[in-house]
Amino acid sequence: MNWLLVVVGAMVGAPLRFLTDRAVQSRHDTVFPWGTFTVNVVGSLILGVLTGAAAAGAASSHLQLLLGTGLCGALTTYSTFSYETLRLAADGARGYAAANVVASVLAGLAAAFAGAAAAQALWG
Repeated sequence: MNWLLVVVGAMVGAPLRFLTDRAVQSRHDTVFPWGTFTVNVVGSLILGVLTGAAAAGAASSHLQLLLGTGLCGALTTYSTFSYETLRLAADGARGYAAANVVASVLAGLAAAFAGAAAAQALWG
């Protein structure tokens, strides 16, 4: 049963990642990977809220599997972030590559923290 929750979450997360990435990137005329950045930050926010809710006893283990492992696991992408960063550097856009690393890490951590803090305020 647990594996099914992960599969269902991933079935939503993977297409949501693809569609969000394409929609965001199409609105920016730059080599910076805004689509990947967006899905990773949003996924960090969702996971922060979920983690905070679970710590407060407001999220079941089933919800954690569905949204945390399934949805966020398929929505976010460390491999694409890594590939795009290396590609930027290889193409001579080293400033964008460095900005991608720094901004992605800082924004992801900030989003996770904000999500956990919001959950604490709601359910703590």
